[in-house]
Amino acid sequence: MNIFRSLIGKVWQDPNAAEVVKISTGQLFLLRPGNIRTSRECIYNDAMATIRRVPTLEHNFLLVITRVYEDGGQELLEDEDETDEEREFLISHELEFRIDTTPEGDPTFVWRDLAGDIDEFFEFVAIGTNEPTKTFFEICMYRAMYERKYSRSAESVNEPDLEEFVYKPPSMKKPHPRRKMAKAPSTSSVEEVSSHTAPPVSSIPDKGKAKAPVALPGTAIYELEEIELYLWASSDFINQGIFTARITQNDTFSYILSASNDSDLLLAHEFDPSMNPKFNSKLLSFTWNHVQAGHHNSSWLFKFAKEEDYFQFGQLYNACAWEAANRIPFNKVKEEDKKYIMNSYDEDVEMLDIEDQEEDEEEEVLSELDPDDESDSEEEEEYEDEDAPQMIPGDSNSQLTVGYKGENAYVVRGNNIGVFKHNDDSNAMKYAGTISKLATPKGQMFKPRNIMLHDQDTKMILMHPTEPNSLFQADIEYGKIVEEWKVHDDITVDHIAPTDKFAQTTQEQTLVGASHNALFRIDPRVSGTKMVESQYKQYAGKNKFSGVATTASGKLAVASEKGDLRLFDSIGKNAKTALPPLGDPIVGVDVTADGRWIVATTKTYLLLIDTLIGEGKYQGSLGFDRSFPATAKPIPRRLRLRNEHVAYMNHDISFSPARFNLGEGQDENAIVTSTGQFVIAWDFAKVKKGHLDRYEIKKYEDKVVQDNFKFGDDKEIIVALKNNVLQVNKKALKKPTRRSLGVGASRSDIVNAPY
Repeated sequence: MNIFRSLIGKVWQDPNAAEVVKISTGQLFLLRPGNIRTSRECIYNDAMATIRRVPTLEHNFLLVITRVYEDGGQELLEDEDETDEEREFLISHELEFRIDTTPEGDPTFVWRDLAGDIDEFFEFVAIGTNEPTKTFFEICMYRAMYERKYSRSAESVNEPDLEEFVYKPPSMKKPHPRRKMAKAPSTSSVEEVSSHTAPPVSSIPDKGKAKAPVALPGTAIYELEEIELYLWASSDFINQGIFTARITQNDTFSYILSASNDSDLLLAHEFDPSMNPKFNSKLLSFTWNHVQAGHHNSSWLFKFAKEEDYFQFGQLYNACAWEAANRIPFNKVKEEDKKYIMNSYDEDVEMLDIEDQEEDEEEEVLSELDPDDESDSEEEEEYEDEDAPQMIPGDSNSQLTVGYKGENAYVVRGNNIGVFKHNDDSNAMKYAGTISKLATPKGQMFKPRNIMLHDQDTKMILMHPTEPNSLFQADIEYGKIVEEWKVHDDITVDHIAPTDKFAQTTQEQTLVGASHNALFRIDPRVSGTKMVESQYKQYAGKNKFSGVATTASGKLAVASEKGDLRLFDSIGKNAKTALPPLGDPIVGVDVTADGRWIVATTKTYLLLIDTLIGEGKYQGSLGFDRSFPATAKPIPRRLRLRNEHVAYMNHDISFSPARFNLGEGQDENAIVTSTGQFVIAWDFAKVKKGHLDRYEIKKYEDKVVQDNFKFGDDKEIIVALKNNVLQVNKKALKKPTRRSLGVGASRSDIVNAPY
């Protein structure tokens, strides 16, 4: 084999070479149980065999068999449901790879079908391949096995080092290693798999009875035996025993996480954002949630014995989760974007340039959920106004905006807007009046889909659900819509934002507008349509913009339904920074006044991004002003709820748009959001130190519609419930305990009090 060392060195030393070796002519057969030399099904009549690197997993390689078509042959298959053009097999010792020869003298490569029955094998007949090429291919297979097993380069290995990977008869074989993988995450073509979904957990037989081994439909792409499984119960994770963990590919972009033993399939959970996955490298653990019918939440935990197993599982899980969310093969993502995506799952790294602060670190265990906390806490009073007008039956509060100049809060309820003032005598918000029966200047009544205060809180801009090309201005003192602004005949206004972070505290008249793929300036003072033509730019592609936020200097952060973020220094130019999607639609975005930090809200987590460029030519600048180096994009951080807390909350997480506290001359030191009946706040100083799951929480009997800090105050939070408006001091929010999460807590006095 030494004669090939020079040739192998050339291909093996180039990590950018996706393909290591290829045999261009051959046939693929499936060898079924029985006489494996005669019970043969031809899978591909014309095929080629390739050894490829796995781009997302270092020291891992794929054996890829690709169907070869004659000219025009592929077009004949375009209308078929499945063309099954390529099959992939992760190269490992478990394939039991061996060499054989056909009666005609052509070399063959044979390996076990790890996704099939125990006696099924694949055979690639390398038609017309000469002896040196066959041997070269064989050596590359053994080198790939070596790298996978030892997680180091095979560049300098000698022939004796590879001897352990040469197939030996069963009597000479050693036991299988515990860790198995059959193939990497899907590429543009994946193996043909069953379209059936996994059985629900409720359909799995009870344990303790004799059963046949349970198998999921699809292709197992990851398997790890003897992993500890825990289930959250009462106040701790309870060990359920030793199981085999698997990730199964059920369809092109559909994956299932399962745990089973020889006779039981304990769980089978389809990849979904509601899983709320959380990795902990200190504990070598992975926790997630499962939402069953009726919104019954459970929380599960895998405990890994080895770092190698933990990190390997994490890499594969994250790639599969990204594919499931984006429905795009992960291997088509740019390398620098892959790093950004993978970094977003890392919850153990501190932020850049954060001053150390002395604080007591809590001992980390499987759970930090405290027992019932019986300590007294100051509860906010809730206000009910007996003279409040009754609203249209069926309507409830839907939106909240907090005033900048005075102490008013405005809440949308159907086609009315309730006005509330701070009550000095209590923590309640006192009902002050209603802007009722909202209607266009032509008399058409409507329920606004969005509102924004304007011109020192003297005006309010409303968006009409069926008039997307116009905005409507209400005079707050007059209590009526007084003007329609036609923005453009053809371009819709899907989102609006103030010209800068504090523009609403001034007499600034212009504002920012966005359609699904354009940004523009709106100026109500110009004649005709109100779009400023010189400050308009449409961007190519279906961007699906979902929100805009501005800094104190007017720079813009723009989010999309696809989950990506763009940072602009001004309107009318291309983005200085474009951050790739993580797969989850962004439903809200906010930015600190100085532009240093962005918080983007998805359904199940908040995404926090530091825009400071940490290295390169523009080190010290922000991503709004300069582009990040391709190899040094920011490290996104996900703020999630702990899985055991979600299990107690017992509803599918759906965050309202998160907000920083806001005030001129004040630093942002808190982030607030809500989900279901809970208001949640993060201490921003702790978050910047890397403590992403340290938050405080408060439960209400009614659903929280939206919340936000009072302007210029980082303590007082205005909370709009479905049928009430309250003010709560941040001190009333408590560390998550069974009591603060409402488990066994007494019923509060929340009432239906429509204004």
